[in-house]
Amino acid sequence: MKKSVQRLTFLIAVLFIIFSCVEKPPLVDVSMDERVLIPLPRKLTPNGETFVVYKNTTLYVTEDTDAYNTAAYLQSYLKDGMSLVLPIETQPINSDKPGIFIQINADIGEVVDEEGYTLSINQHQLILRAKSGAGLERGLQTIFQLLPDSLLENQLTPLTAIGIPGCEIEDYPEFAYRGAMLDVARHFFSVEDVKRYIDLIAAYKMNTLHLHLADDQGWRIEIKAWPKLTTIGGSTAVGGGSGGFYTQEDYEELIAYAAERYITIIPEIDMPGHTNAALASYPELNCDGVAPDLYTGMKVGFSSLCVDKELTYTFLDDVIGELAAMTPGEYIHIGGDESHATPKEDYIKFLNKAQAIVRKHGKKVMGWEDISAASLQKGKY
Repeated sequence: MKKSVQRLTFLIAVLFIIFSCVEKPPLVDVSMDERVLIPLPRKLTPNGETFVVYKNTTLYVTEDTDAYNTAAYLQSYLKDGMSLVLPIETQPINSDKPGIFIQINADIGEVVDEEGYTLSINQHQLILRAKSGAGLERGLQTIFQLLPDSLLENQLTPLTAIGIPGCEIEDYPEFAYRGAMLDVARHFFSVEDVKRYIDLIAAYKMNTLHLHLADDQGWRIEIKAWPKLTTIGGSTAVGGGSGGFYTQEDYEELIAYAAERYITIIPEIDMPGHTNAALASYPELNCDGVAPDLYTGMKVGFSSLCVDKELTYTFLDDVIGELAAMTPGEYIHIGGDESHATPKEDYIKFLNKAQAIVRKHGKKVMGWEDISAASLQKGKY
């Protein structure tokens, strides 16, 4: 009898040690009051529960590239803050299995937009559904906002578990065009800087980046037919900085990076004014054939392409042609603002020819409000 009690006691002790060594997720209780969602989803219903992400959490995806890429992005984001890599498995949504589910699904309730999504979060599951990859991206940005700020602030002591507040979300955008502009002409920004800017506007579900590539102070995009635009026109910046420019490979890299965030880049070449960098690079674009000095100030309205030279439109055709070939989006922005040095009749003549060149290369024209003085063709913009 005594030996039996000893054996039972020993067995209990062994079982206690075994179960004590099994790591369990810590309790992490959070509420929606601790999170800020920008923009606010159309429908948001907190449920008071918490979904906990820890090392045993699995990402489940449907068999399509968009779902997998979304899961991989989330996996990478969590790895940076938690120093662990969540596994990704292919499996449809299973009501009995805990984990994170990411799914392309055309039937998602009242969501009526391709960029729409639904999120369902409780203590057992986080489920993201969307009609398209763009919708999954917008929903993923909401998940990022639901994560604690400390996730990427704790690099020295990575978190072992994080809580996501439980809720039901249905969301889709109110406006089809949601954009931000970045002026790299006056002050040049590196490829990595622009990528960071893309990440920041993606966080707020913007879908368009208007990239201002040429102005009086600098020409920032390589045009192979006119190489001096960058070697000369790209050498300066406001205040006398060293300037810089993007090779065509750089530009295509930015296009691809933005596309991963479902953001379209609209390039702008401002004309016929705001063109001193081009005029300084090629004297023949000036009516008098004399190149002006490079410019590093902030005054506007003093420069103009020579409207009466056929070479000007050859120049436009080459620039817009090369840019259009690299730009998958439907728009080319031709500026058109503050052309005070161009007489109105010449301005209208120039804009009418410029818009025809844009259309010739299969793109739609975008411009500042000043271009309304030209004979704009309806349905082409």
